[in-house]
Amino acid sequence: MRTAFKKLGPGLLFAGAAIGVSHLVQSTRAGADFGYGLLWALLLVNLVKYPFFQFGPRYALATGESLLEGYRRMGKGVLVAYYILNLGTMFAIQAAVTAVTAGIAARLLGVESNAWTSVAVALLCFAVLWRGKYAWLDKTMKIIVLILSISTLLAVVFALGKHTETPLTQVLPVTSSEWIFLIAFMGWMPGPLDISIWHSLWALEKKKIDPNTNLKSSLFDFNVGYVITLILGCCFVVLGATVLFDSGVSFSSNGATFAGQLIGLYTSLMGSGWFVVIAIAALATMFSTTITTLDASPRVMAHTTRLLHGKYGNNQQSWLVLLTLGTNAIFLFFASEMGLLVQIATVLSFLTAPFYAAANLRLVTSKHMPKTHRPKKGLRIASVLGIIFLVGFGIAYLVVVF
Repeated sequence: MRTAFKKLGPGLLFAGAAIGVSHLVQSTRAGADFGYGLLWALLLVNLVKYPFFQFGPRYALATGESLLEGYRRMGKGVLVAYYILNLGTMFAIQAAVTAVTAGIAARLLGVESNAWTSVAVALLCFAVLWRGKYAWLDKTMKIIVLILSISTLLAVVFALGKHTETPLTQVLPVTSSEWIFLIAFMGWMPGPLDISIWHSLWALEKKKIDPNTNLKSSLFDFNVGYVITLILGCCFVVLGATVLFDSGVSFSSNGATFAGQLIGLYTSLMGSGWFVVIAIAALATMFSTTITTLDASPRVMAHTTRLLHGKYGNNQQSWLVLLTLGTNAIFLFFASEMGLLVQIATVLSFLTAPFYAAANLRLVTSKHMPKTHRPKKGLRIASVLGIIFLVGFGIAYLVVVF
């Protein structure tokens, strides 16, 4: 058991990156607004996106190169487009997840949440990554995901024991605002598809520190992380449904404020003795996202820069410093614009999902991919259907919004 746990790594980093706003905010809100009625949507979208996330470690371990090298094989323009898109969104996304983490931490510590608490959280994550790089991230994430899983499951067991009247009936949205929520909920569950690129890099990094890592063990690691994201997504829906459904509470659209409301409502209904458990679960959820995104974005930008320009600019730590400084600048000087920046970033990531899905499928079925490691026919068919689903979902989003 201990040996198997030691072999885990990138899959838990995937879980840490995916389990964030999509789970804490979106899944809980789905339960609060629809009860258990949208569990079908959560299960469906996890099934649809599974192949495209799995192709990240599959391609990396089978070929010895990341998805970024694969995109370069498809043409330099593909890699340039990814570079520009990531550069334009990474600061806003990092600021958003850091602000929510800071809000929860401030609530847990009983201090006021402001720009400086967000700066402090950003610097803490920076220090962990600067000092330990991947090895520390690997070890830290195992602890965080363990704490997150235990505290969340404890909260769910307690909530189910006290609130059992919520119906299991599955529903479809009726109003346009409900449809917009459903599209956003499914679009961000379990996470944006570019996490597959991060995962391919993490898988190669794991291979460096553990030469025994192979495709089989890497896929097992991924499946463990993916199942954890699915289970915890369901858990947050259950918490929202059992504790918040029909409560009449109006939630803030601000992530940090929402997190504070969420913790306060949970404890008011479940008892103040559960404050620490709920707060730790929420904090572990968002801290895992904050630290993994702070590692991943500099990692992919440094790697992409090297592929485009050779060795020039291939310094992950330089990108780490730049992302930390840019994130803190948003907190201190552009706080009023952060909502708009995050909205642009999330919409771009959502609408580009079909591209990542199609690109990943093309790479794992290409001549460069060893035949023995290519996905089997059933997974390929599921991938094609998944791409059709994502394209349709993107079109539906544009129609409903505009």
